[in-house]
Amino acid sequence: MKALPILVATVGVAAMAALVGYFGAGAVVRSLLAIGGAGFVAICAIHLALTAAMGLAWRVLLPGAPVGTLMWARLVRDSGSEALPLSQVGGYVLGARALTLAGVPGTLAAASTIVDVTLEFIAQLAYTALGLAWLIRLQPESRVAPPVLLGLLVAALAATAFVLVQRRGVGFVDRIARYLGRGWAERGAAGAAALHAALAGIYRRPGGLWASFLLHLACWIASAAEVWLALRLAGQPLPFSAALVIESLLYAIRTAAFLVPQAAGVQEGAYLLLGAGFGLTPEMSLALSLLKRGRDLALGLPTIAVWQAIESNRLWRRRSAAAPRVSELAPPRD
Repeated sequence: MKALPILVATVGVAAMAALVGYFGAGAVVRSLLAIGGAGFVAICAIHLALTAAMGLAWRVLLPGAPVGTLMWARLVRDSGSEALPLSQVGGYVLGARALTLAGVPGTLAAASTIVDVTLEFIAQLAYTALGLAWLIRLQPESRVAPPVLLGLLVAALAATAFVLVQRRGVGFVDRIARYLGRGWAERGAAGAAALHAALAGIYRRPGGLWASFLLHLACWIASAAEVWLALRLAGQPLPFSAALVIESLLYAIRTAAFLVPQAAGVQEGAYLLLGAGFGLTPEMSLALSLLKRGRDLALGLPTIAVWQAIESNRLWRRRSAAAPRVSELAPPRD
């Protein structure tokens, strides 16, 4: 099973390279250079601001937790998903881990991650619905609209089922664990019960849920500003509404391909398809995709390096603290 993500990522990278080669690497590079270094820095700054806002959306689910801690954990989550060969689920694990290293109890970190991801997904559905509505208004004959609408309905049903499982279905885990027997099963049951209690506690605060949802929705809508700005700098401006349509449908496609690490190849194909509907050249569409990948690496790799240093320092301190105890327990030599 571990080989499957590597294989999928390899195929995706090969497809991405093939697309760039087919449409001309030189033309794609020229489109990137048209955006300029200052434009790249501005896009990175917008993305950092949005990441901080998404950290606030996570923070409202955990009253009392330091705001900076949640912003940092969100940055680690996104960096793990976008800068490392991991699926989005791997990024969620890293984000929850970053919370526990900052002192948040593991169960609460896991529960808040589950709810935050759920609310972000529901907000994305609203964002996709908004983009679809604008697409139908701008291009009533678009062939993209029917499959997107069908996918949106299926995703809405999946989101509803996921929320119901969180609120009512965790109890099944307790019963299954009890049926498994004693020992580790009892610990599993206790863990499931604690997670259930943490989830229930978060869902008992509707104000926090609504605030988190609205913050996520605002971030989704504002994220279209990155592409809107890049296109203006490159001399191929589009209205903000068109940028919103492209970005909302792009992320819907990326979510559907969540098992592909970094949506390699998928993102490029989606940009080509969606950009063509608004008159973007293939070179510019591919340049937008590569621009985002460069942004993710520029922000993600330093974040992962700092996070790894924190992990290493913690491990070193634990080993240093354990060494004297081991020497004390060792039998004396004759």
